[in-house]
Amino acid sequence: MLRKNKLFIFGLIILILFSLLAVFAQFIAPYDPAGIMENEIQGPSLRHIFGTDDLGRDVLSRIIYGGRVSLSVAVVAVAVALTLGILIGAIAGYFGGLIDELIMRFTDIMLSFPTIFLILAIQSVLTPNIYNVMIVIGATSWMGIARLVRGEFLSLKEREFVEAARAIGCSDLRIIFRHILPNSWPPVIVAGTLGMAGAILTESALSFLGLGVQPPMPSWGNMLMDSQAYLLDAPWMAVIPGLFIVLAVLSLYFVGEGLRQSLNPKER
Repeated sequence: MLRKNKLFIFGLIILILFSLLAVFAQFIAPYDPAGIMENEIQGPSLRHIFGTDDLGRDVLSRIIYGGRVSLSVAVVAVAVALTLGILIGAIAGYFGGLIDELIMRFTDIMLSFPTIFLILAIQSVLTPNIYNVMIVIGATSWMGIARLVRGEFLSLKEREFVEAARAIGCSDLRIIFRHILPNSWPPVIVAGTLGMAGAILTESALSFLGLGVQPPMPSWGNMLMDSQAYLLDAPWMAVIPGLFIVLAVLSLYFVGEGLRQSLNPKER
């Protein structure tokens, strides 16, 4: 089914291309992303395919290295969110009762806070850097995954294979991680893929506001911030990083939607 899904194939190709650019950035980027190549802003040319910015730095090189930063933030942030969400959701769904009530009410409280304002408040206290950005985005994005995992556990823990595992004396930890959790992976994988798209947008917003990845380290968000004063004189400074953000987010959405359709028995 995935082979017939053109949007999934398109998203996967773009995602693989961006990943390769990020991994091999030092070999692909034509210039040092922090190096001043020209004395003034220059438009796209054969020497600088995407032009240069206000400091004379090559935009293509900064886009490539910025992709490494943005994708790294997305991967680590989603890994943190998945770890927290799976653990919290598994405990709530498996044990139920008072434990479930307490965990879910805490989750509801976390969901009641506007995420972006919560992140801004935390980042304004912490020293803005790439590591804090990864942790903060992940630590404020686990709630939806926890509710999803909890729902899966509530359904799966009543199945016959779980009753059989209890009957032969398996411990709770073994039942959770060996029997129930592997059967909960399909929706979690889809949620993680879509979460990466949200993490890229959040990182870009934080960097645009000056609370994310700090210069001279390039990211697509702080490249947009640098372009504000030059929207009319050098529109490529804003259009190109904005286009890469859109392509990255769309590709992740297409991949996530394709996986959702493929892993959902009703869709098949």
